[in-house]
Amino acid sequence: MTFLNGCHVGRYIWWNAADTKDQLRFPAYTIENEAPVFNFIESESEKAPGIPEQFDPRGKYADFDQLLEDNKTTAFIVIRNDSLLYERYFDGADRSQRMTGFSIAKPFVSALAGIAVEEGYIKSVDQPVTDFLTDFKHPGFDRVTIKNLLNMRSGIRFSETYYNPFGHAAKFYYGRDLQKYVYKLKVTKDPGTEYYYNSANTQILAMIIEKTTGLKFSDYFEKKIWSKLGMEYPASWNYDSEAHGMVKAFCCINASAVDFAKFGRLYLNHGDWNGTQIVPKDWVQHSMGIHNDSRDSEDYPYSYFWRVLDNGSVFAKGILGQYIYLDPSRNLIIVRFGKKRGDIHWSALIEEVARQY
Repeated sequence: MTFLNGCHVGRYIWWNAADTKDQLRFPAYTIENEAPVFNFIESESEKAPGIPEQFDPRGKYADFDQLLEDNKTTAFIVIRNDSLLYERYFDGADRSQRMTGFSIAKPFVSALAGIAVEEGYIKSVDQPVTDFLTDFKHPGFDRVTIKNLLNMRSGIRFSETYYNPFGHAAKFYYGRDLQKYVYKLKVTKDPGTEYYYNSANTQILAMIIEKTTGLKFSDYFEKKIWSKLGMEYPASWNYDSEAHGMVKAFCCINASAVDFAKFGRLYLNHGDWNGTQIVPKDWVQHSMGIHNDSRDSEDYPYSYFWRVLDNGSVFAKGILGQYIYLDPSRNLIIVRFGKKRGDIHWSALIEEVARQY
Protein backbone atom coordinates (compact mmCIF):
# COMPACT_ATOMS: atom_id res chain seq x y z
CA MET A 1 0.00 0.00 0.00
CA THR A 2 2.79 2.37 -0.91
CA PHE A 3 0.29 4.75 -2.55
CA LEU A 4 -0.99 5.65 0.93
CA ASN A 5 2.35 7.32 1.50
CA GLY A 6 2.24 9.06 -1.86
CA CYS A 7 -0.15 11.68 -3.19
CA HIS A 8 -3.45 12.60 -1.58
CA VAL A 9 -5.40 11.12 -4.51
CA GLY A 10 -4.23 7.60 -3.63
CA ARG A 11 -5.40 8.00 -0.04
CA TYR A 12 -8.72 9.42 -1.23
CA ILE A 13 -9.31 6.45 -3.53
CA TRP A 14 -8.35 3.91 -0.84
CA TRP A 15 -10.23 5.52 2.07
CA ASN A 16 -12.96 7.20 0.00
CA ALA A 17 -14.99 10.10 1.38
CA ALA A 18 -14.41 11.35 4.92
CA ASP A 19 -15.86 9.16 7.67
CA THR A 20 -15.68 8.74 11.43
CA LYS A 21 -12.79 6.25 11.24
CA ASP A 22 -10.49 8.92 9.84
CA GLN A 23 -9.37 10.03 13.28
CA LEU A 24 -7.50 6.69 13.46
CA ARG A 25 -6.11 6.82 9.92
CA PHE A 26 -4.30 10.13 10.25
CA PRO A 27 -1.57 10.87 12.80
CA ALA A 28 -2.84 12.84 15.79
CA TYR A 29 -1.61 14.93 18.69
CA THR A 30 -3.00 13.97 22.09
CA ILE A 31 -4.68 16.86 23.91
CA GLU A 32 -4.43 16.10 27.62
CA ASN A 33 -7.12 16.90 30.15
CA GLU A 34 -6.43 17.93 33.74
CA ALA A 35 -8.12 17.28 37.07
CA PRO A 36 -10.49 18.08 38.59
CA VAL A 37 -13.12 16.74 36.20
CA PHE A 38 -16.28 18.81 35.84
CA ASN A 39 -19.38 16.59 35.86
CA PHE A 40 -22.78 17.64 34.65
CA ILE A 41 -25.55 16.80 37.12
CA GLU A 42 -27.16 13.42 36.49
CA SER A 43 -30.85 14.34 36.43
CA GLU A 44 -33.23 12.15 38.43
CA SER A 45 -36.00 12.70 35.89
CA GLU A 46 -34.97 12.13 32.29
CA LYS A 47 -36.87 14.03 29.63
CA ALA A 48 -36.66 12.36 26.23
CA PRO A 49 -37.52 14.61 23.27
CA GLY A 50 -40.71 14.00 21.37
CA ILE A 51 -40.53 13.64 17.60
CA PRO A 52 -41.83 16.78 15.85
CA GLU A 53 -44.51 15.68 13.38
CA GLN A 54 -42.77 17.11 10.32
CA PHE A 55 -39.83 14.76 10.89
CA ASP A 56 -41.97 11.64 10.97
CA PRO A 57 -45.14 12.28 8.92
CA ARG A 58 -45.79 8.55 8.41
CA GLY A 59 -45.19 7.57 12.02
CA LYS A 60 -42.39 5.13 11.21
CA TYR A 61 -40.41 5.80 14.41
CA ALA A 62 -41.56 4.34 17.73
CA ASP A 63 -39.76 7.04 19.70
CA PHE A 64 -36.92 9.55 19.53
CA ASP A 65 -34.35 6.85 20.26
CA GLN A 66 -35.38 4.97 17.15
CA LEU A 67 -35.21 8.11 15.03
CA LEU A 68 -31.65 8.66 16.22
CA GLU A 69 -30.56 5.08 15.74
CA ASP A 70 -32.13 4.69 12.30
CA ASN A 71 -30.35 7.84 11.15
CA LYS A 72 -26.82 6.72 12.07
CA THR A 73 -26.49 8.67 15.32
CA THR A 74 -23.71 7.67 17.71
CA ALA A 75 -24.38 10.21 20.50
CA PHE A 76 -27.16 12.64 21.43
CA ILE A 77 -27.12 14.71 24.62
CA VAL A 78 -29.44 17.39 26.04
CA ILE A 79 -28.21 19.49 28.97
CA ARG A 80 -30.11 22.29 30.70
CA ASN A 81 -28.90 24.27 33.70
CA ASP A 82 -25.93 21.89 33.90
CA SER A 83 -28.26 18.87 34.26
CA LEU A 84 -28.12 15.93 31.88
CA LEU A 85 -31.73 15.51 30.78
CA TYR A 86 -31.12 13.03 27.97
CA GLU A 87 -27.99 11.09 27.02
CA ARG A 88 -27.95 8.30 24.46
CA TYR A 89 -25.26 6.36 22.61
CA PHE A 90 -25.73 3.99 19.69
CA ASP A 91 -23.85 1.53 17.52
CA GLY A 92 -21.66 0.34 20.39
CA ALA A 93 -20.59 3.82 21.47
CA ASP A 94 -20.47 5.01 25.07
CA ARG A 95 -19.58 8.17 26.97
CA SER A 96 -15.84 7.51 26.76
CA GLN A 97 -15.75 7.06 22.99
CA ARG A 98 -13.86 9.70 21.08
CA MET A 99 -16.18 11.20 18.46
CA THR A 100 -14.88 12.55 15.16
CA GLY A 101 -15.55 16.27 15.12
CA PHE A 102 -14.91 17.46 11.54
CA SER A 103 -15.83 21.17 11.19
CA ILE A 104 -16.89 21.42 14.82
CA ALA A 105 -13.16 22.14 15.13
CA LYS A 106 -13.60 25.61 13.62
CA PRO A 107 -15.16 27.38 16.66
CA PHE A 108 -12.34 25.96 18.82
CA VAL A 109 -9.86 27.73 16.52
CA SER A 110 -11.91 30.92 16.80
CA ALA A 111 -11.85 30.73 20.60
CA LEU A 112 -8.10 30.24 20.58
CA ALA A 113 -7.70 33.24 18.26
CA GLY A 114 -9.68 35.33 20.74
CA ILE A 115 -7.31 34.28 23.50
CA ALA A 116 -4.28 35.10 21.32
CA VAL A 117 -5.69 38.60 20.72
CA GLU A 118 -6.36 39.07 24.44
CA GLU A 119 -2.81 38.00 25.26
CA GLY A 120 -1.33 40.43 22.72
CA TYR A 121 0.09 37.91 20.28
CA ILE A 122 -2.29 39.34 17.69
CA LYS A 123 -2.90 43.08 17.97
CA SER A 124 -6.15 43.27 16.05
CA VAL A 125 -8.50 41.19 13.90
CA ASP A 126 -8.09 43.95 11.32
CA GLN A 127 -4.46 42.99 10.70
CA PRO A 128 -3.78 41.41 7.30
CA VAL A 129 -2.56 37.81 7.27
CA THR A 130 0.70 38.96 5.67
CA ASP A 131 1.65 40.62 8.97
CA PHE A 132 2.29 37.05 10.11
CA LEU A 133 2.64 34.77 7.07
CA THR A 134 4.79 35.96 4.18
CA ASP A 135 5.30 32.96 1.90
CA PHE A 136 2.19 33.16 -0.25
CA LYS A 137 3.02 32.55 -3.92
CA HIS A 138 0.27 34.81 -5.27
CA PRO A 139 -0.73 38.44 -4.57
CA GLY A 140 -3.73 39.74 -2.66
CA PHE A 141 -3.21 38.28 0.80
CA ASP A 142 -2.11 41.67 2.11
CA ARG A 143 -5.80 42.65 1.81
CA VAL A 144 -7.13 39.59 3.68
CA THR A 145 -7.64 40.30 7.38
CA ILE A 146 -8.09 37.96 10.31
CA LYS A 147 -11.69 39.18 10.54
CA ASN A 148 -12.20 38.18 6.91
CA LEU A 149 -11.02 34.67 7.78
CA LEU A 150 -13.33 34.44 10.81
CA ASN A 151 -16.37 35.50 8.81
CA MET A 152 -15.59 33.35 5.74
CA ARG A 153 -15.24 36.51 3.63
CA SER A 154 -11.59 36.23 2.59
CA GLY A 155 -12.06 36.08 -1.18
CA ILE A 156 -9.70 33.09 -1.33
CA ARG A 157 -10.45 30.64 -4.10
CA PHE A 158 -11.16 27.22 -2.61
CA SER A 159 -13.16 24.18 -3.66
CA GLU A 160 -15.00 23.09 -0.49
CA THR A 161 -15.94 19.56 -1.52
CA TYR A 162 -14.64 16.25 -0.24
CA TYR A 163 -16.09 14.37 -3.21
CA ASN A 164 -13.58 15.62 -5.79
CA PRO A 165 -10.14 14.09 -5.20
CA PHE A 166 -8.51 16.93 -7.12
CA GLY A 167 -10.24 19.76 -5.23
CA HIS A 168 -8.73 21.93 -2.50
CA ALA A 169 -10.64 20.30 0.36
CA ALA A 170 -9.43 16.83 -0.63
CA LYS A 171 -5.84 18.10 -0.80
CA PHE A 172 -6.15 19.68 2.63
CA TYR A 173 -7.84 16.63 4.13
CA TYR A 174 -5.81 13.81 2.57
CA GLY A 175 -2.59 15.67 1.79
CA ARG A 176 0.63 15.41 3.75
CA ASP A 177 1.91 19.01 3.52
CA LEU A 178 -0.76 21.51 4.48
CA GLN A 179 1.58 24.48 4.54
CA LYS A 180 2.55 23.88 0.92
CA TYR A 181 -1.10 23.82 -0.13
CA VAL A 182 -1.92 26.97 1.86
CA TYR A 183 0.85 29.01 0.29
CA LYS A 184 -0.31 28.07 -3.24
CA LEU A 185 -3.80 29.50 -2.70
CA LYS A 186 -5.06 32.52 -4.64
CA VAL A 187 -7.22 35.51 -3.72
CA THR A 188 -9.73 35.94 -6.55
CA LYS A 189 -12.40 38.20 -5.00
CA ASP A 190 -12.28 41.41 -3.02
CA PRO A 191 -11.88 40.41 0.66
CA GLY A 192 -14.72 41.34 2.99
CA THR A 193 -17.40 41.67 0.34
CA GLU A 194 -18.84 38.17 0.00
CA TYR A 195 -19.42 35.10 2.18
CA TYR A 196 -17.98 31.82 0.95
CA TYR A 197 -17.44 28.86 3.28
CA ASN A 198 -13.80 27.96 2.96
CA SER A 199 -11.76 25.65 5.23
CA ALA A 200 -8.55 27.37 4.17
CA ASN A 201 -9.63 30.36 6.28
CA THR A 202 -9.50 28.27 9.45
CA GLN A 203 -6.20 26.68 8.52
CA ILE A 204 -4.56 30.04 7.85
CA LEU A 205 -5.82 31.35 11.19
CA ALA A 206 -4.35 28.33 13.00
CA MET A 207 -1.01 28.95 11.28
CA ILE A 208 -1.11 32.56 12.48
CA ILE A 209 -1.82 31.44 16.05
CA GLU A 210 1.10 29.02 15.90
CA LYS A 211 3.43 31.61 14.40
CA THR A 212 2.59 34.38 16.85
CA THR A 213 2.55 32.34 20.06
CA GLY A 214 5.67 30.36 19.21
CA LEU A 215 3.87 27.23 20.38
CA LYS A 216 2.62 24.25 18.46
CA PHE A 217 -1.07 24.86 17.89
CA SER A 218 -2.11 21.72 19.78
CA ASP A 219 0.04 22.69 22.78
CA TYR A 220 -1.42 26.20 22.95
CA PHE A 221 -4.92 24.73 22.65
CA GLU A 222 -4.29 22.23 25.43
CA LYS A 223 -2.80 24.91 27.69
CA LYS A 224 -5.45 27.58 27.15
CA ILE A 225 -8.68 25.62 26.62
CA TRP A 226 -8.76 21.85 26.98
CA SER A 227 -6.92 21.66 30.30
CA LYS A 228 -9.13 24.43 31.77
CA LEU A 229 -12.62 22.98 31.33
CA GLY A 230 -12.64 19.93 33.56
CA MET A 231 -12.66 17.59 30.59
CA GLU A 232 -13.37 13.97 31.44
CA TYR A 233 -11.09 12.51 28.75
CA PRO A 234 -8.11 13.49 26.61
CA ALA A 235 -8.89 14.60 23.07
CA SER A 236 -6.91 14.24 19.88
CA TRP A 237 -6.29 16.52 16.91
CA ASN A 238 -5.13 15.06 13.61
CA TYR A 239 -2.24 16.52 11.65
CA ASP A 240 -1.00 16.18 8.09
CA SER A 241 2.11 13.96 8.38
CA GLU A 242 5.02 13.02 10.59
CA ALA A 243 7.27 14.96 8.24
CA HIS A 244 5.44 18.27 8.65
CA GLY A 245 3.30 18.02 11.79
CA MET A 246 0.80 20.72 10.77
CA VAL A 247 -2.48 20.37 12.67
CA LYS A 248 -5.55 20.02 10.45
CA ALA A 249 -7.29 22.82 12.28
CA PHE A 250 -10.21 23.10 9.88
CA CYS A 251 -11.63 19.69 10.61
CA CYS A 252 -10.08 17.19 12.89
CA ILE A 253 -10.59 17.47 16.63
CA ASN A 254 -11.83 14.27 18.26
CA ALA A 255 -13.28 14.01 21.78
CA SER A 256 -16.08 12.53 23.85
CA ALA A 257 -19.52 14.02 23.24
CA VAL A 258 -19.86 15.10 26.86
CA ASP A 259 -16.55 17.00 26.68
CA PHE A 260 -17.66 18.74 23.49
CA ALA A 261 -20.69 19.84 25.51
CA LYS A 262 -18.37 21.51 28.03
CA PHE A 263 -17.01 23.75 25.28
CA GLY A 264 -20.63 24.71 24.62
CA ARG A 265 -21.07 25.48 28.33
CA LEU A 266 -18.06 27.82 28.14
CA TYR A 267 -19.80 29.87 25.45
CA LEU A 268 -23.15 29.81 27.26
CA ASN A 269 -21.32 31.42 30.17
CA HIS A 270 -19.75 34.16 28.03
CA GLY A 271 -16.28 32.55 28.04
CA ASP A 272 -16.22 32.18 31.82
CA TRP A 273 -15.50 28.81 33.41
CA ASN A 274 -16.57 28.71 37.05
CA GLY A 275 -15.16 32.16 37.76
CA THR A 276 -12.17 32.14 35.41
CA GLN A 277 -12.40 34.01 32.11
CA ILE A 278 -11.04 31.56 29.51
CA VAL A 279 -12.17 33.23 26.28
CA PRO A 280 -12.62 37.02 26.30
CA LYS A 281 -16.24 37.96 26.98
CA ASP A 282 -16.42 40.43 24.10
CA TRP A 283 -15.07 37.78 21.71
CA VAL A 284 -17.82 35.34 22.73
CA GLN A 285 -20.50 38.02 22.48
CA HIS A 286 -19.34 38.97 18.99
CA SER A 287 -19.24 35.32 17.96
CA MET A 288 -22.86 34.89 19.04
CA GLY A 289 -24.16 37.94 17.18
CA ILE A 290 -25.12 38.78 13.59
CA HIS A 291 -22.91 41.46 12.05
CA ASN A 292 -23.19 41.16 8.26
CA ASP A 293 -25.04 39.33 5.50
CA SER A 294 -22.98 36.12 5.74
CA ARG A 295 -25.30 33.09 5.50
CA ASP A 296 -24.39 29.44 5.11
CA SER A 297 -25.85 26.84 2.73
CA GLU A 298 -28.86 26.38 5.04
CA ASP A 299 -29.37 30.17 5.23
CA TYR A 300 -28.07 30.53 8.80
CA PRO A 301 -26.09 33.70 9.60
CA TYR A 302 -22.40 33.04 10.14
CA SER A 303 -20.02 34.74 12.56
CA TYR A 304 -16.55 33.83 13.81
CA PHE A 305 -16.99 30.17 12.72
CA TRP A 306 -20.41 29.80 14.42
CA ARG A 307 -23.88 29.61 12.87
CA VAL A 308 -26.06 32.22 14.57
CA LEU A 309 -29.86 32.24 14.82
CA ASP A 310 -32.09 35.29 15.09
CA ASN A 311 -33.25 34.14 18.54
CA GLY A 312 -29.70 34.23 19.94
CA SER A 313 -28.97 30.51 19.66
CA VAL A 314 -25.77 29.38 17.93
CA PHE A 315 -24.36 26.10 16.73
CA ALA A 316 -21.23 24.47 15.39
CA LYS A 317 -21.67 21.90 12.64
CA GLY A 318 -19.68 19.05 11.06
CA ILE A 319 -20.19 17.38 7.68
CA LEU A 320 -21.74 14.12 8.89
CA GLY A 321 -24.25 15.79 11.18
CA GLN A 322 -22.07 16.69 14.15
CA TYR A 323 -23.56 19.49 16.26
CA ILE A 324 -22.92 21.59 19.33
CA TYR A 325 -26.09 23.68 19.72
CA LEU A 326 -26.50 26.40 22.36
CA ASP A 327 -29.70 28.18 23.36
CA PRO A 328 -28.84 30.92 25.88
CA SER A 329 -32.50 31.74 26.60
CA ARG A 330 -32.97 28.21 27.97
CA ASN A 331 -29.40 27.69 29.22
CA LEU A 332 -29.49 24.64 26.96
CA ILE A 333 -26.84 22.55 25.21
CA ILE A 334 -27.62 19.90 22.60
CA VAL A 335 -24.88 17.70 21.14
CA ARG A 336 -25.29 15.25 18.28
CA PHE A 337 -22.70 12.98 16.64
CA GLY A 338 -23.20 10.38 13.96
CA LYS A 339 -21.65 8.26 11.25
CA LYS A 340 -23.90 9.89 8.67
CA ARG A 341 -26.57 12.55 8.48
CA GLY A 342 -29.24 10.01 7.53
CA ASP A 343 -32.47 11.48 6.18
CA ILE A 344 -32.80 14.16 8.84
CA HIS A 345 -32.35 17.93 8.53
CA TRP A 346 -30.50 18.04 11.84
CA SER A 347 -30.23 21.80 12.14
CA ALA A 348 -34.00 22.16 11.95
CA LEU A 349 -34.71 19.13 14.13
CA ILE A 350 -32.40 20.33 16.90
CA GLU A 351 -34.11 23.73 16.85
CA GLU A 352 -37.44 21.95 17.36
CA VAL A 353 -36.02 19.76 20.14
CA ALA A 354 -34.69 22.86 21.92
CA ARG A 355 -38.22 24.32 22.05
CA GLN A 356 -39.36 21.30 24.08
CA TYR A 357 -37.13 22.18 27.07
